[in-house]
Amino acid sequence: MKKTWKSSVNILAVSILTVAQYVLSFFVFKLPGVKAIQWIGWAVWILSLFFAFAPMVILRKAGGVPKGKTYIHTTKFVGTSLYAVCRHPQYIGGMLFNLALMLLAQHWLIVVIGLVSAALIYLDIREADEQGIEKFGDEYRLYMQRVPRANFILGLIRLLKVRKNRK
Repeated sequence: MKKTWKSSVNILAVSILTVAQYVLSFFVFKLPGVKAIQWIGWAVWILSLFFAFAPMVILRKAGGVPKGKTYIHTTKFVGTSLYAVCRHPQYIGGMLFNLALMLLAQHWLIVVIGLVSAALIYLDIREADEQGIEKFGDEYRLYMQRVPRANFILGLIRLLKVRKNRK
């Protein structure tokens, strides 16, 4: 599974945009803004950290990662815990980070940069699904039907319904 040049350019663009959004946020953060929205932004930022870092632990623990390799080198399919709620938690973490900066800064330029970055991240998610099919085949196709791509709220609702029905 090799990345395409489009994916590499996309990752570079997302990285540049996210860094620009982050740096520019420092310049506009002290401007007047709605404090309640900023508090929501801080909550979204904390949630983004969870989605960004939890997969590192989950995949290392359950993904059959060979000794000496990083968590991205899974050999086993993981569809439990956070991966039972959404298929791409780290990508969601990136999009939530973009959203958090928009809510914290409340400036049109930060919003535009964040929306472009989030859209590019979503394009990467679609490619990640294709790579999942390539790596895990039918098991991943069934997983795609069961677990939402990026809508973690819907995924949580589905997971709770399944658990409720089992009882």
